[in-house]
Amino acid sequence: MPLRNEARFVREAVQSVLDQDLPGLEIEVLAVDGLSTDGSREILNELAARGGRLRIIDNPYRLTPHALNLGLRAAAGEHVGIFGSHAAYDRDYVATCLDELRRHGAVGCSGRIVATPADESLSARLVTWTLGSSFASSGRSFRTAPEGYADTIAYPIFRKDALLELGGYNERLVRNQDNDMNERLRAAGHRLYLTWKTTARYRTQPGLRPLMRYAYRAGYWNFVTLRENIRAMRGRHFAPLVFVNGLAAAAVAAGASAAAGDKRLAAGFGLAAAAALALHLAAGLATSLRIALRERSAAALLVAPFILAFHLSYGAGTSAALLRRARPPSVQALREPAGEATR
Repeated sequence: MPLRNEARFVREAVQSVLDQDLPGLEIEVLAVDGLSTDGSREILNELAARGGRLRIIDNPYRLTPHALNLGLRAAAGEHVGIFGSHAAYDRDYVATCLDELRRHGAVGCSGRIVATPADESLSARLVTWTLGSSFASSGRSFRTAPEGYADTIAYPIFRKDALLELGGYNERLVRNQDNDMNERLRAAGHRLYLTWKTTARYRTQPGLRPLMRYAYRAGYWNFVTLRENIRAMRGRHFAPLVFVNGLAAAAVAAGASAAAGDKRLAAGFGLAAAAALALHLAAGLATSLRIALRERSAAALLVAPFILAFHLSYGAGTSAALLRRARPPSVQALREPAGEATR
């Protein structure tokens, strides 16, 4: 479990792994801590003192792929689970994923991922409803994908030898290292499976601004990942880029037409941009209505502008990376004792 400064959720996450029901199996839990300063380490120390199954490993590089490789090298078992510190896992999560992995001849298996609010606030619930919708995240996101063989899986149980044969996780990818690993496994002839027989409850961002920051970084790293491993990305990852740049192109064309004195053409481009926004909001409203009926909450009708903000931020992140021609940093640069927080 890679983590850094996750005091708010790490107790629940680690405890849910320690509490796994594993008849006939042994488990060790490796918390790979990126030098937390918010009290996370004290929580881990407290949990470790209660028994011998939790071991804490320092991650001086503070980044997720480094944490995953540190844990992978330290893991003693034949299988290894990759767990997030923003999630809690059913008591049968490990046993079920391991059984389904063997049953379906897969190298890795994860359970169903269910988005859960960070707290009881309306903004947190709106974020969760947003990310849990197929319109916002696509129908193939780890939050929305159906049961069966999958391109990518989150919080999986893997055969450890397969990961080691591929050299572990790509440390140049601060984000999307899981997409990259999953693609490399499939390219090597392995299969991945997603089962709905067990569940992980993933804590989403607590409000609109954190959601937009998350979306921007995700969009940015999608372009970086594309340059590192083009097969790890799908067309759906770049739909927000097309939407944002289409709006920007229409706005620029409207302004240029107005400056040239062609008010009619300017109005046409302006209408095109307005129509695109209106269609997006209409689709968002349809999604909101379905969520409102399912949740029996009129507040869910506010999901439409959250989805729009999510897609605009996501597309803006990819656009920024494209303009900068962003590339993955070198492994040497990332091994400096500083970096982006693990998430």
